[in-house]
Amino acid sequence: MGKTITPCRPKWAGTMTDRERFNRQLHYQSVDRCFNMEFGYWDENFHEWPLFADNNITNNWEADIFFNFDRVGGVGGNTWLSPSFEHKVIGVEGNRRILQNGDGLLAEVPLDGHDTIPHYIKATVVTPEDWKRCKEERFRRDDPARKVDVERLKQHHTPDRDYPLGVGCGSMIGKIRDMLTFEGLAYAIYDYPAMIEDMVETCCVMVEDFLDQVLGHIDFDFATGWEDICFKSGPIVGVDFFNKVVVPRYKRISAKLHAHGIDLWYTDCDGDVRPILPGLLEGGINCLFPFEVNGCAHPGELLNQYDGQLRIMGGVDKIQMGYGQEAIKAYMETLVPLVERGGYIPFCDHRCPPNVKPEDYLYYLDLKERMFGQLA
Repeated sequence: MGKTITPCRPKWAGTMTDRERFNRQLHYQSVDRCFNMEFGYWDENFHEWPLFADNNITNNWEADIFFNFDRVGGVGGNTWLSPSFEHKVIGVEGNRRILQNGDGLLAEVPLDGHDTIPHYIKATVVTPEDWKRCKEERFRRDDPARKVDVERLKQHHTPDRDYPLGVGCGSMIGKIRDMLTFEGLAYAIYDYPAMIEDMVETCCVMVEDFLDQVLGHIDFDFATGWEDICFKSGPIVGVDFFNKVVVPRYKRISAKLHAHGIDLWYTDCDGDVRPILPGLLEGGINCLFPFEVNGCAHPGELLNQYDGQLRIMGGVDKIQMGYGQEAIKAYMETLVPLVERGGYIPFCDHRCPPNVKPEDYLYYLDLKERMFGQLA
């Protein structure tokens, strides 16, 4: 029997379905109220916040039900390593555990298990010979594991559903960064440019093969992607490389999406995306998620600059959320014209960290409902 989760608050009242509201809001059309969603929480929150621990809420999926957020669905395919590398512990050095992850990288993580970005110390793919072997073993287009059970998905996501449904479009360069490491990708773009382009092409083909199986059989509302190729100082790849190698692959995927009526496509890319934003838009990616404020800018800056072209999901400054209720209210007031105009869905600009007090987070949710819970 599945776990029973009792919501701690009522769902926002409304006259539209979640699906209708999502689509209209991101198409700059009038809505009954703002779409209500959040991106999630650090793992520590589930242990340190009493409202989670006392109610046995252990993950982000359960938290969405607990807070009665609007529903968003998604369908993804097997578009990366198949099979992935074995997750295993290689050894222990001092206060660090050495792991091999699913991308084949060796990483150092703290023994105490606190949530942090691993320190990667060795990549599996470095040279074209490494990539050739990896591609032959783990990127087979005829791999049975890449076959989609379309009928099962159609039964699960019926045409009369009341929630928006996204289709996953993978990653053209972000997962390659994961496999090679930050430094490895930076060197390989110059040392092995043909290898990197073949890796990008392979990623694109994997996504195209998946889309060819599901598009036309399931009525999707939007597309999703993941890159994470930017940090506070901008993209970790050159803009010329991005425009010449990555953007043409986005265009191929976008053409497939548009042929099936999908004109909303967001990508999850942290950091300062501004240098590559023209390329993203040219390639068909027209929404940013979850849009980190401190690594980039206030969401209003880009929504004003690309008025009507760009959408943003996220952009509620988690740093301000940690400063308390006055700071939360002051920041939320800057978002009012963005929500009223459309093309923008506000939520915490990444996983909400544990330094935000639970009572302040509940204040934020209440304030968001008071400010954006009735727009019509």
